[in-house]
Amino acid sequence: MNAGLARRLLPFLNWPRIDVKTIYIDLIAGVTAAFLAIPQSLAYAQLAGVPPYYGLYAAIFPAIVGILWGSSALLMTGPVAITSLLTAASVGHIAISGSAEFITYVTLLSLIAGLIQFGMGVARVGVLLNLLSHPVLLGFVNAAALVIAFSQLPAVTGIDVPRSDSFMADVGHLLARLETANLWSVASCILALALLVAFRRLAPRWPGVLITIGLLTWLSQVTGFAQHGGQVVGAIPAGIPGLSVPAMSWDAVMDLLPAALVIALVSFTEAMSSCKVIAVKTRTGWDENQELIGQGLAKVMAAFCNSMPVSGSFARSALNLASNARTGLSSVFAATFILLTLLYFSPLLYYVPKPALAAIVMMSVVNLLNFEGMRNAWRASRDDGVAAILTLVATLAFAPNIQNGILAGLLFSLGAFIYRRMAPHIVLVGSSRDGVPRDTDTSLPALPDTIAAIRFDAALFFANAAFFEDGVLELERDNPRLKTILVLAHGINILDSSAVEMLRSLVRNLRDRGISLVFCGAKRRVLDVIERTGLMKEMGAVNFFDSEAAALKALMADPKEAP
Repeated sequence: MNAGLARRLLPFLNWPRIDVKTIYIDLIAGVTAAFLAIPQSLAYAQLAGVPPYYGLYAAIFPAIVGILWGSSALLMTGPVAITSLLTAASVGHIAISGSAEFITYVTLLSLIAGLIQFGMGVARVGVLLNLLSHPVLLGFVNAAALVIAFSQLPAVTGIDVPRSDSFMADVGHLLARLETANLWSVASCILALALLVAFRRLAPRWPGVLITIGLLTWLSQVTGFAQHGGQVVGAIPAGIPGLSVPAMSWDAVMDLLPAALVIALVSFTEAMSSCKVIAVKTRTGWDENQELIGQGLAKVMAAFCNSMPVSGSFARSALNLASNARTGLSSVFAATFILLTLLYFSPLLYYVPKPALAAIVMMSVVNLLNFEGMRNAWRASRDDGVAAILTLVATLAFAPNIQNGILAGLLFSLGAFIYRRMAPHIVLVGSSRDGVPRDTDTSLPALPDTIAAIRFDAALFFANAAFFEDGVLELERDNPRLKTILVLAHGINILDSSAVEMLRSLVRNLRDRGISLVFCGAKRRVLDVIERTGLMKEMGAVNFFDSEAAALKALMADPKEAP
């Protein structure tokens, strides 16, 4: 095996050179990240609908696999909020949350999503992820953040509400029963939120999440929180689960496949954003296809560990970066520390109050809310604004099946994209004092009524060829004295066979009416197509000009003798 192939198959060989100093720095960074990962993993597992300690399972071996076969040496993999919410929503409609069947489906979902990502990476089609546009992702993330926050209300209030097919209706039913809330649970959540906010504002460098959980766990034990009706993590099974293949059935796979595809896309988009930040900060590169392979293998490993889907964590990766980690060893050290905690210190987690974990989840989604981004999307393009709002509304309406919301936004974006390409804007232009064509809205004198100039800023191909033809014929009908139509072709970068035949037919029809079709500024690749297909001969070489100025000089000299 040559060195190049080895580095592709084993990307961790591309890490910077490891020495004693690097090991020390990565050890400190890894332990620091583990302090954040432990309470977060417990909280996100609760959000996913599985026992909290399953989050610790997901933060060990899947995290190691993700860093070894990913392309970014500082991306930390493990449970994250949106992926956990998608997991709960995807499995909740076919099994009762927390049941053995539910957990089986969760591991199967992780396997399917992982295989999808792995397959995309191997096929090197990571570019397809760009189909998930920024406005759609904005709308989805904002809606998901709201759903995540509201989904923690049962843990915060201690009110158990049966789940239905309408998440918002379930929230309404819970709010109607607020008078039955457990005050100990509410107080625990409020105290946790207050501490988390205080640490974030007053001591951002301190491990505020870990200190908060440690303090509330101690209070839970000394005050008898569980005896007052509060929910705690409880006993954690000794050791770690053995590796096993998730139980599979064809019906379950087909039920989970759409959700697995959404999880694969959304979770990788989150990981991709972290990779981009890391690449800019560290001036290193990353490969989206290799990262797909790494994230896919991490999900597969999570399934074999009987755990939940994982993804690249923005918060823990940012902490890893801030701790000046050098290589992926920081992730290995973090996973090792979590493993030691699970093996030898799990009794300390017994009294962790679930309302405090809910507070961690709620605080984590505050950073996800970005309504200003949606406003900017609307300002940039109405289509983008509609896509963002539609995705937001659809996600909330379809909750708990929130994957339907992002699918609705994706379909709208693709439909709008296709429509824009089928009906691009045709601009009627005039001429300024220097004789160069300008938009009619900004020009002073107009062209003679025997000449009309249009600009077509799009590829000319089968989908919009008829639209171009209709626009030219409409211009001809509205201008009975017209003798020449000048096409500013510098915006046309593609010309396919359908467009060529349309132009051939259009030129003949216009010629029969005594009208010439003239091109200027066409790109070389477009002219090559025109020459190879014989269209140049059909139209006449004199009807092609290198520039707008040259075309206007020839046409304005004597419009009656225009080519």
